[in-house]
Amino acid sequence: MKLGLFLMPCHPPGRPLGDANRWNLEVIEHADRLGYDEAWIGEHFTVPWEPVPAPDLIVAQALQTTERIRLGPGAHIVPFHIPGVLAARLAFLDHASGGRLNVAFTQGTSTTDWRSFRPDVTEEREKGELMTEGMDLILKYWTEPGPWQFEGRHFRAEQVGEHPPESELLAHHVYPLQRPHPPIALAGIGASSYSMWLCGQRGWIPMSLDVAPRIVTQHWSRVEEGAAEAGREAHRSDWRVVKEVLVAETDAEARRLALEGCLGRYFSEFTLPLFRSWGVMDLVKDDPELPDSEVDIDYLCDRWLVGSVETVTSKLRELQEKVGGFGTLLVLGMDYSERPEVWFESMRLLAEEVVPNVGAVTA
Repeated sequence: MKLGLFLMPCHPPGRPLGDANRWNLEVIEHADRLGYDEAWIGEHFTVPWEPVPAPDLIVAQALQTTERIRLGPGAHIVPFHIPGVLAARLAFLDHASGGRLNVAFTQGTSTTDWRSFRPDVTEEREKGELMTEGMDLILKYWTEPGPWQFEGRHFRAEQVGEHPPESELLAHHVYPLQRPHPPIALAGIGASSYSMWLCGQRGWIPMSLDVAPRIVTQHWSRVEEGAAEAGREAHRSDWRVVKEVLVAETDAEARRLALEGCLGRYFSEFTLPLFRSWGVMDLVKDDPELPDSEVDIDYLCDRWLVGSVETVTSKLRELQEKVGGFGTLLVLGMDYSERPEVWFESMRLLAEEVVPNVGAVTA
């Protein structure tokens, strides 16, 4: 099994953004030293608990102080960007990384982000179309020499080619270092996730967010459906699963540190209230018939990878068995900057004493 980070990133509201930035960089540097394989950084605009609007800027900074870990936005919200500009920025970042760049795309889930930047788009179908068309255009910039013109439903663009009529001194010249492009991932949350199906269709990396295992299992079914329709073979070793993790000396100590720290606050003050208001509490239930009132922070903590080395190893093995196996565990990143030794020791124990004792997935 491989190991990585999924940084929303999560920070208590009011944390100075400069402090949040420094904590994220410190965590990524620590992961690099411990041998973590990858780190993904989220993009949000109107979510105070997830306050980073520019994951590529964190990636650019982290490249200067890391040596081997792969880094990438996880994920750019495609409908809020001009696809050609985003394609050029990511291609340039791929060169700056020396080929260590991963890329993830999403349509975005925050209703306030959509109201801020695309208030005219309210239908989920149209949001998905914007994401897909934007991704297709990014790929076109990366892989198809010009000149060409693109006339889509949502985007219009032109690639001027190597010798545009304006001057032989001008040209489209920014292509990724990794050919045909950096590895691409999509994140999924709902049981019938279109993103998971699309990963199967296109051979991209499926990334399951931290929802109940019964839903995560359905994510893989969607990947296989998409792969079968495209005549591809899906490999579980490519599958990433995001989980809440905190490892400590004892179960009691780990639970206390989880519930009293940023991890507990994030879910009790943000995720649970938000999921209740959106009517999506089923996402975190083992049994969809369980009343919403029965789901509290203790219920969630029982299902996190929280505990001693022995307990977390057992829980991780059980998760692998429940979902049928996956290749990379992504730790949901939290801001423990007030007690960094807690988070860094958890990262170390996970890397050195837990994951080596969990079977690898190669299928």
